[in-house]
Amino acid sequence: MSLSESSTLGSRLAALAQRMGLLGRSSRQIFARASVLRLPFKPLPAAVESIGWNDGPQLQLLLNLPRGALSGPVQEDKAQAHSALTQVVEAQTQQLQSFDLRLIDGFAYPCPAPGYVSFEDYAASEHCKQVRIISYKDFVKTISQALPRFLAGEPIELRQANWRGSRTFWSGEMHGEAFAGAIAYARRRELEVLLPANLVRYRLNEAGLDNLQNRYHVLAMPEAAWSDPGFMGLLLDNGIPYARLSLLKKAGTPEFLLLPKEHQEATALGEGLRLAGAPDVPSHLRQLAVQPA
Repeated sequence: MSLSESSTLGSRLAALAQRMGLLGRSSRQIFARASVLRLPFKPLPAAVESIGWNDGPQLQLLLNLPRGALSGPVQEDKAQAHSALTQVVEAQTQQLQSFDLRLIDGFAYPCPAPGYVSFEDYAASEHCKQVRIISYKDFVKTISQALPRFLAGEPIELRQANWRGSRTFWSGEMHGEAFAGAIAYARRRELEVLLPANLVRYRLNEAGLDNLQNRYHVLAMPEAAWSDPGFMGLLLDNGIPYARLSLLKKAGTPEFLLLPKEHQEATALGEGLRLAGAPDVPSHLRQLAVQPA
């Protein structure tokens, strides 16, 4: 980059910083340096079409977020961030007298075989080759492997989340192959299968999301950021308050960085990182929040 190009870029960044209200010299410098960081930012994953609950974001963990889930240098900053995060998700439990099991199309606990879009796909795979249902008697025998109290009408445990669309997940942990095969058979034969159900509905709380977005820059940071001298220098050398959440992280996915907007230099860092390519987490969550039908 030539001297004139560097000067032009610096002027543009300074002007942008002023428009954002970053009037202090220190804030402008933090914003300018952060905006040109070259970190391996990645877009947050889109909505998942999968029978595996764990294939999607585990946002329900925010509801009962452990006190020690956040890291950062100041306990008060972590406590305030914790309070904001726990308002993002809410849950309601319904006891249904009758639920059609054909509407279930997912496993709420570790999926026997991740990556399948529907029970039909899974039931037709090699994983389920031992499941053979050619009659109603076979159906009852097969589903009773997964639901031993099926004939007694024992309630089934289910969950939904509005970041997983209209998909309903079964909370059982055993004999997933038998369960998927039985449900696929019932759908194919148009066989109505009714049981009482305890249904937990998770949803993203708009008011909680608004509160989080109004108070914090919440950015998705790659793991490499925490060993990057440029980023860590900006964060630590300027004494910027922050909280870091890795609870929702899976292999290859980012962590969350929370920077309080009431702090001018934290805001400068947040705005600069967004300009450098850091995904905005609340905006992404709003895109995921589709209310189940």
